[in-house]
Amino acid sequence: MAGHLLVRGMIAGMLAACLAFLLAKIYGETSVDLAINFEAAADAAAGQAPEVELVSRAVQSTWGLATAILMYGIAYGGIFSLVFGFAYGRVNTMSARNLSMFIALAGFVVFYFMPILKYPPNPPAVGIGDTIGIRTQLYFEAMVLSIVCAILGLIIYNQLRKYLDVWDAAIIGLLTYLVVFGLTQTVLQDINEVPVNFPATILWHFREAAIGIQIVLWGSMGLIFGKMVQPLFVTRQI
Repeated sequence: MAGHLLVRGMIAGMLAACLAFLLAKIYGETSVDLAINFEAAADAAAGQAPEVELVSRAVQSTWGLATAILMYGIAYGGIFSLVFGFAYGRVNTMSARNLSMFIALAGFVVFYFMPILKYPPNPPAVGIGDTIGIRTQLYFEAMVLSIVCAILGLIIYNQLRKYLDVWDAAIIGLLTYLVVFGLTQTVLQDINEVPVNFPATILWHFREAAIGIQIVLWGSMGLIFGKMVQPLFVTRQI
């Protein structure tokens, strides 16, 4: 069964990544191009030579972007299927499709949305090249913190189910996650490298696109995977 779920998860992740790529190509690349143009203009005004492109912009925005999103989607689809296999039958009495959507929502919040509240995505021209390593490290530390806090909230939920109804236990578990993560992420270093004169609209549109891509990826993965695995299980009603 685990093998069947893993294959379906990777396929669902791949198909979801294709949809996410379309959004990234149509909507996200516009703000990236504008940010690159801003950076080039700033370098020219400062008398600096443009940086040598190791990979052309044409490749970056097509095959490079598609490859990155596909690999991301397939990897997350595999992880998604493993989490589903562990959770099915242990999380209330959800049907396979409902559980799939629940995991998709939880994955989006825990893996992406909460960490970016601390370290939001930035387009080119935002950030100092010498700090990219520490910025990447801090982002993954925020992600690990979010996962640990989510596990804590889930443990509390499971314990409280012995004494409270499902809704009360779920609300307390969720509040535990939000409060603990909100407190622990304050120990992480703040990063503020947005240039003063960088256009706010470009930054906003880039972040909109980044969040939209993740919503499409996680949402469509939950829908597709749930549809694919539902026949493998006895139908349940939530």
